[in-house]
Amino acid sequence: MMDLPLLRARLRSMTESGWQGLGLPAFGGLSTEEEPELLALLDGLPCGGALLGRDGLLLRVNPGLRELVGPSLPLRMGLPVSALVQPGMREAVQAWLASGGPVPLEAALAAPEGQLPVLALLRLVPLPRGRRALLVEDLSERTRRREEAEAGERLRAVGQLAGGIAHDVNNLLSIILGAMDQAAERAPEVTEELQPARDAASRGAALVRRLLAFARRQKLEPRVIDLDETVSALAVMLRSLLGPRIMLELRPGALGRRVRVDPVQLDQVLLNLATNARDAMAGEGRLTIVTDSAVALREEPGVPDILPPGRWAVLEVVDTGPGIPAEMLPRIFEPFFTTRGPQGGTGLGLATVHGIVRQSGGALQAESRPGMTRFRIHLPRYEGEMTAERPVTPGAVGAARHVLLVDDEAPLRRLAAVALERAGHRVTQAEDGDSALELIEGGLEPGVLVSDISMPGMDGVALARAARQHRPSLPVVLMSGYAEAALEISLEGDGIVFLPKPYRPGELVDVVSALP
Repeated sequence: MMDLPLLRARLRSMTESGWQGLGLPAFGGLSTEEEPELLALLDGLPCGGALLGRDGLLLRVNPGLRELVGPSLPLRMGLPVSALVQPGMREAVQAWLASGGPVPLEAALAAPEGQLPVLALLRLVPLPRGRRALLVEDLSERTRRREEAEAGERLRAVGQLAGGIAHDVNNLLSIILGAMDQAAERAPEVTEELQPARDAASRGAALVRRLLAFARRQKLEPRVIDLDETVSALAVMLRSLLGPRIMLELRPGALGRRVRVDPVQLDQVLLNLATNARDAMAGEGRLTIVTDSAVALREEPGVPDILPPGRWAVLEVVDTGPGIPAEMLPRIFEPFFTTRGPQGGTGLGLATVHGIVRQSGGALQAESRPGMTRFRIHLPRYEGEMTAERPVTPGAVGAARHVLLVDDEAPLRRLAAVALERAGHRVTQAEDGDSALELIEGGLEPGVLVSDISMPGMDGVALARAARQHRPSLPVVLMSGYAEAALEISLEGDGIVFLPKPYRPGELVDVVSALP
């Protein structure tokens, strides 16, 4: 395919020819041998193109230009170039043509009412005897790539912020939860009074998880599930969430289609969308959840995602709320954008949904009008065989171990040590990775290494690998306020157990006791 600069040079190099037999006015003095080549060049353009007369009217257009403007604007000989663009830009196009088009002009092409116009770049190529060629390049893909790059940059920035917040806040929440557990053990009569503080700490941990999910830095635990069964199983919780005046209607139609997703995160997606719908409907209306399957043969545009070609399982959530204004629809997926600030909205609900869907390999599209808002989630179909999932059971208390506990957060380290010692384990504490490695090199032989990952100096991953140089079969538990996905490391291949923060001391005891 000829590129545009080469094509413009080729057009300039050709002389004019008659247009006999084409039903068009004579085009000058080109030889009949050169005329078919010029027409072939026009039809083979990688963009829209047209030949113009001296008066700026269309003499011939190529298939590319017809596809750009669509069937709503029939292109015929004698149509002015200004008719190709939106009414508000026609005077500017006329002036541009009159000036000879010295520089390319960006213009929005004509489009039927209700459809977004295509942004295009118009170029003029002078030809002999006052004739000109018009080249029309679709800028949609370039604009989309630029917007995706800008969105990706924002996502990376917020992801780094979320990761830092997760590390620090989860450390603090672990200390708070651990201290309350110890207080409740020593003074059971205050357990009920401590419950609001526990609930607040749990809400804080959930908010951090939402930040990480938005930033696509949450660790997912995907399983193969039946989409219809999963949605049906959540119906009872959804009805309770929506309240008595909102009718919930389920329309299962995925016909046993399976997807490989994290079921907890999929539940979170549905709960977030249902909560938004309930608030939008002011507690009264209808929420419809539809499952289906679809095949996309080509890219399908949408907001905020373009749907790639493929075979998809589809999950739709439709409400009868007042709708979302068209100018606001693309913004509702931005982090911290909310129309419910006075009511306590954080602006993370839909951003979290979008992050989970994209991290799961899917695409999210939304549409809205007065009385209807639809969120349509496409998830890749799983075509393999179902595999049995290993049951997850709490670890029974095993034999006492010598635990080397490493954490630079002193209060959290002390709380963890107390919990492990109460469970019968012997604990040696170290404040960082370098100190812990010195103990091992000095002859300490722990039965298990429990370490934070992010520490000054040697981090937990490097410590685990160095420790195993001395004891290759040493069991290791690594902890972090970051999600494992945010650490950009894989621990499964190393046989290392990952414990996310915040954790309660009892959870750490269970993990250590369950180690082989």
